[in-house]
Amino acid sequence: MGGSSPCASCKLLRRRCAKDCIFAPYFPSDDPRKFAIVHKVFGASNVSKMLQELPLHQRADAVSSLVYEANARVRDPVYGCVGAISYLQNQVSQLQMQLAVAQEEILCVQMQQEPADALPMTNQIADHHQDDKSFLLSNNNTTSNFTSIPQYLNFASSSNVIQDPHKRESLWT
Repeated sequence: MGGSSPCASCKLLRRRCAKDCIFAPYFPSDDPRKFAIVHKVFGASNVSKMLQELPLHQRADAVSSLVYEANARVRDPVYGCVGAISYLQNQVSQLQMQLAVAQEEILCVQMQQEPADALPMTNQIADHHQDDKSFLLSNNNTTSNFTSIPQYLNFASSSNVIQDPHKRESLWT
């Protein structure tokens, strides 16, 4: 940068901003918080080393990732980005389970509303979805009717996750 105003890094570190300052292209002086948070989490020296090891065309993406991770670390010092990703994956799993339950409920309502002369087609649809229904019932450890399934909609905490990955995968494949 060298001329008018030092970059956010040099301003925070109270040093002169050289023309070849590695931080200047990525941490402009008008956004000091961006560098401050990265510096707080990773340290200026470490960030400088990381950027120097990367080719020029990858540095902007690396800085963007560092800023994202630093923000996540400030919000959640233990898990950082992994905590956010895990939370979102859990939410997707919950929503997929709710979708499967809703689709089965729609199927049940459609089967009840179809006229008696459409019974052969209804049997085909029921046979097609029997695997999904038996899967949900077997996970519920009950052989009662399908109305007991809505308990799967109550995912209040992240500890209520189905632990057997094979069962979970078979529901969505």
